[in-house]
Amino acid sequence: MFGASNVRYQMASRARGVSAGGIGAVHMLAQRVGLVKAIDEALPLLKFHLPYHESDHVLNIAYNVLAGNDRLEDIELLRHDESYMNLLGAQRIPDPTTAGDFLRRFTRPWIEGLMDAVNDIRVKVWSLRPPEPGTVAVIDVDGVVTPTTGEKKEGMALSYKGIWGYHPLIVSLANTKEPLFLVNRSGNVPSHTDCVYWIDKAVKVCRKVYGGVLLRGDTDFSLTAHFDRWTETGVRFVFGFDANKKLVEIADSLPKSAFSPLVRRPKYEAEGPPREKRVNSKEEVVRENEYTNIRLVSEEIAEFAYQPTKCERSYRMVAVKKNLSVEEGEKVLFDKIRYFFYVANDETMTAEEIVWQANERCGDQENLIDQLKNGVNALRVPVYDLDSNWAYMVIASLAWTLKAWFGLTLPRSVDRDDVMRMEFKRFLKTVMLVPCQVIRAARRITLRVLAWTERVRLLFSSIEATARLATT
Repeated sequence: MFGASNVRYQMASRARGVSAGGIGAVHMLAQRVGLVKAIDEALPLLKFHLPYHESDHVLNIAYNVLAGNDRLEDIELLRHDESYMNLLGAQRIPDPTTAGDFLRRFTRPWIEGLMDAVNDIRVKVWSLRPPEPGTVAVIDVDGVVTPTTGEKKEGMALSYKGIWGYHPLIVSLANTKEPLFLVNRSGNVPSHTDCVYWIDKAVKVCRKVYGGVLLRGDTDFSLTAHFDRWTETGVRFVFGFDANKKLVEIADSLPKSAFSPLVRRPKYEAEGPPREKRVNSKEEVVRENEYTNIRLVSEEIAEFAYQPTKCERSYRMVAVKKNLSVEEGEKVLFDKIRYFFYVANDETMTAEEIVWQANERCGDQENLIDQLKNGVNALRVPVYDLDSNWAYMVIASLAWTLKAWFGLTLPRSVDRDDVMRMEFKRFLKTVMLVPCQVIRAARRITLRVLAWTERVRLLFSSIEATARLATT
């Protein structure tokens, strides 16, 4: 079928094209919502602007990611692309070494100021498409180990996994899948280190638009010293809780009538008729080789009141009892019981819904972390110390934020939820990496789309929606 045999190449004499034509729509959006101005006001890092402003450096790194690149050095490819610079109306852009020098100027106050400035714009974007009245902002919090093979990265340490690197904290909004705060930390710190400060800041941001707040996190974030304060201020939470000896004893002492079967939510709803399940090949290999296998037999759920030592009131403690069978090949060795506990202060949810919220946190935030780590490549450490690498993480993650804003500003007639759910690589290939001819006239830059796909309509919808926004 592939019959082409006489393929020739020619240089275009006048026409100039760019592969990442979608960046034009994103740049127009960044200008309209006031992101460029906000960055310049939040970061007085440069004494002279010859010729670059702070926003030029920040957007240069973020657009490098949106152009499909994953390393700081790839900026060198863009600065030699005349069509790319014409697209942005730039005579030149910072090279990789200049970008690295800019990152090394950052200290913690400036990084926090940059995140605050982005969040101020984030609130404005949320207000353009406000959530339904009474919608609760679901804030997820977790830590992730960022490895590095470097030996001279200041602030790196050996993590609990035995990996050298850093241990960033990510506080995100599950509703829009946006990272609200990304905090770089030494590799050997516990996951919850300094998290309360950033959680409280995230709560303040979300309350500007959302009617309520729900915090979600794993066992590391069950900080009982703050439960009473969060409850008094109207913040709801669902956290995993360590299965300590006392809780296990309480759960064991509950009558059998206190437990009921736990029915899990289906992972997805099948559109057509149900299909026959395929054979579990992994299970067969384990059984044939008589490996020790722990199989889940059933799950039961119960609830009781529990007052942590550092609290002045009791909270809802949900216990999930997993009945396990330890097997070796076809032989059953013994039965085993394992408990998982979840603490909550929400009185409106059922015990099952509390477990579902905890499970959904794993899905929502783990997916976001995976996208930041492997899709955006924002959790890389290209510079030499903790603060400069922190600045890179925040700026590179801005590419994901711009993707979210791109989806949020689309009209409801367009399937913007699909854009919000898109993996980053798919977003790049279908929306950003659209080949365009760049025509630069005296006062206008025109991008002529050279190849039509179904997703190109999202670009036109975004441009129309952005043009209607008042310049901030």
